[in-house]
Amino acid sequence: MSPLPPSVRLEWRDCPLDPGAADEPVMSGRDRLNGVEGEFCVVRCSVCGLLRTNPRPTASGMAAYYPDHYAPYLGTKTSANPPPKAAWRRHARRLLEPNTHRLPPLPPGRVLELGCASGAFLRGLVGSGWQGVGIEYSSSAAENARQAGLEVHTGSVETAPEPAAPYDLVVAWMVFEHLHDPLGTLKLLHRWSRPGAWLALSVPNAGSLEFSLFRQHWYALQLPTHLFHYTPTTLRAVLAQGGWRVQQIFHQRVLGNLVGSLGHALEGRAPFAERLVRLPAKAGWSLNAPLFPIATLLAGVGQTGRMTVWARRDA
Repeated sequence: MSPLPPSVRLEWRDCPLDPGAADEPVMSGRDRLNGVEGEFCVVRCSVCGLLRTNPRPTASGMAAYYPDHYAPYLGTKTSANPPPKAAWRRHARRLLEPNTHRLPPLPPGRVLELGCASGAFLRGLVGSGWQGVGIEYSSSAAENARQAGLEVHTGSVETAPEPAAPYDLVVAWMVFEHLHDPLGTLKLLHRWSRPGAWLALSVPNAGSLEFSLFRQHWYALQLPTHLFHYTPTTLRAVLAQGGWRVQQIFHQRVLGNLVGSLGHALEGRAPFAERLVRLPAKAGWSLNAPLFPIATLLAGVGQTGRMTVWARRDA
């Protein structure tokens, strides 16, 4: 195994759903996103099947894997007065809804975005009439969001202040796979939300065909920043134990993971492999649109690599 950076320490943690249960090794992999040294194992709980990175970097050592040029920080920059999107783009996105940021049908109220990065999505909600607050671990990304006029707490959800009033909606796009304590976070969000509040989140789908085909080469594996690797079944179980009941699961109509996974699998064997790996982050809509018909078919049978979930707060 390659050495870890000096600032990184590893910790072993039991399955949060079944503490004390034995773990079965599944695979090992490395940081392909930033190239930081270290090799990490993915294990499966022998009781509930929840996949986890174990051992994993402690929370204090994770900064090594989240540099300021981390793509979600740069790709979500916004301004206090963002220019309106062209009408054709708005119509195209409605027609080709990828289910990546799909929200429940409810009127504007109080919303919390967990992991708001540099604030682009939260800015859009505020512009639509929502009273929005963000929480972001990265100090540089949080500062970008504040410069755009947003109210954002820097740090983890556990260090955030109590809200002035309960939330009607919590959103968390590609966040829960990064959390050291997803159950604790869900219980805290439950306490901060009104009865019947909604939670909209997205995570990679480790129950997909992509995961089975590509294993350690899977683009959405992203070790070690992804600490949990959910399937629809295990995500339902974690949400339920945290006080949230799943209402609907949308399999995202995007195939960026598939393209990036092919690049990882061909690494060192094809001259265009690196270009394939870069495409999901750089091409965006121009990559999703031509692949949309195939992505729609695969999403219909639950076999794309990402899912968006709506859940409601239990009483």
